[in-house]
Amino acid sequence: MPIVTSWVASANSALTDFPLNNLPYGVFDDGRGARMGVAIGESILDVARVDHGQDPALFAEPSWNAVMAAGPELWAALRARLTELLSEPAHRDAVAPHLVEAGAVRLLMPFRVSEYTDFYSSRDHATNVGTMFRGVENALPPNWLHIPIGYNGRASSVVVSGTPVVRPHGQLKGPEETAPRFGPSERFDIELEMGAIVGTPSSGPISVAEADAHIFGYVLLNDWSARDIQAWEYQPLGPFQAKATATTISPWIVTAAALAPFRTDAPERELPLLPYLREPGPMLYDIALEVGLTPEGGDETVIARTNSNTLYYSAAQQLAHHSSSGCPMRVGDLLGSGTISGPDRDSRGSLLELSWGGKEPISLQGGGTRTFIEDGDTLTLRGAAQGDGYRIGFGACSGQLLPARRPDTPT
Repeated sequence: MPIVTSWVASANSALTDFPLNNLPYGVFDDGRGARMGVAIGESILDVARVDHGQDPALFAEPSWNAVMAAGPELWAALRARLTELLSEPAHRDAVAPHLVEAGAVRLLMPFRVSEYTDFYSSRDHATNVGTMFRGVENALPPNWLHIPIGYNGRASSVVVSGTPVVRPHGQLKGPEETAPRFGPSERFDIELEMGAIVGTPSSGPISVAEADAHIFGYVLLNDWSARDIQAWEYQPLGPFQAKATATTISPWIVTAAALAPFRTDAPERELPLLPYLREPGPMLYDIALEVGLTPEGGDETVIARTNSNTLYYSAAQQLAHHSSSGCPMRVGDLLGSGTISGPDRDSRGSLLELSWGGKEPISLQGGGTRTFIEDGDTLTLRGAAQGDGYRIGFGACSGQLLPARRPDTPT
C-alpha cells in the first residue's frame, strides 16, 4: 500500500511517524486543557473541534475509551472521515485552524487502563532467561510451547511516556546472604514490549479471530522490572512488587487498521497448538523496534534492535486464552506482549539478557558500561512498520530513572 498524501505537508515525509496512513489517537494539552487528538505529521488535530461525523458525546472526556466502546463500525467510519478531512484540499480552510504544533503540547495518557496483564510470548527471551537460571536443557518451562504464559499486573502504575520512574525499594536477598534485607533495587531493568488495547468487551470465551477484532490498537510498552526483588519474591506465585513500580506506554494508540498492511505469520510451531489457540491467518506484525539508553548529560546508545514478528504468540492469541476461562474482558484492558527479543545478542529486549545477568557489561557511546539501569539514565523505546515511502510509527516511549526515595519520604 503506497503513502496516502495529505494537505498537511509534514505528513508526506518518508521520515515522519505519522503520515495519513497512520492517524494514531492520543490526548494532549496545549495549555487550554486536555483534549483528544490525532497525530498528523508534525501537527495534532483537535478532533472534537472538526466535523468528525460522530456523536459529540464520544469526545466530551479526554480519553479514547468512549470511542473504543462504540465498536468497530464506528472505528472504521471515524478513520474514513478523518482521512477525508486531512486528504481533500476542500476541507483545508475548515480543518487547518484546529491543528496545533505537536512540539508545543504535553501528551497525556490516551485511555483509561481498566486492567493490565503481561505475557511472556517471545521464545528467544524465554530461552535466554531460562538458560541463565535453569540451564539450556531446561530453558523453556514445560508449558511454554502450549500456552501464552501471563500474570495480572497493576493498572494503577501504567504511565505515559515522559513520566519519570523512581527506583523502587523491596526485599532483596543475594545468593550469599542468609536473610533478606530491605533496600533500593540494585538490578533495575526494562522490558521492550508491545501493548494491545482491548476496545470491545467480552463476557465469555472468544476465538482468536474474534479476539483480533476486539483489539482497538497498539502502543509501545516498557514494563520496568526490579530483577533482584523479583528473584526473591517470585516463587511460588510469580512477579509481584518487582513489576509494580511502573509500566510506561507510548502516548499514541496506533490502530489495528493502520497496522493491517503489515500482518505477518507467526514462527513455525514446534508443537501443535490446541484448537482454541490456532490462528485463522497472519496475526503478528512486522514492526521494527529499538531501545536507546541515554546517561544523564550524555549521548544516546541504541542498545537493542529487534522486531515484533519474532513473537511466538500474538495479542489475539493472548486475548483468546485470557477469555477462555470465562474471564470478562473490559474496554481499556491492556495486554503486554512480554519482552520481545530476537536471536542475536543485540536483539535482546532487556538489560538482563543484554548483559547476561550482569556478567557481560554493554558498552556505551562516549565511554562507560551498563549491566543494569543507573540513576539518571533515560530509556527510550521506538517502533515503526515500514511501508512504501512511509512508516507507521508510535512516537517515543521514554522514561528517566530517578534515585530511590526512602519509603517514608513524601512524594
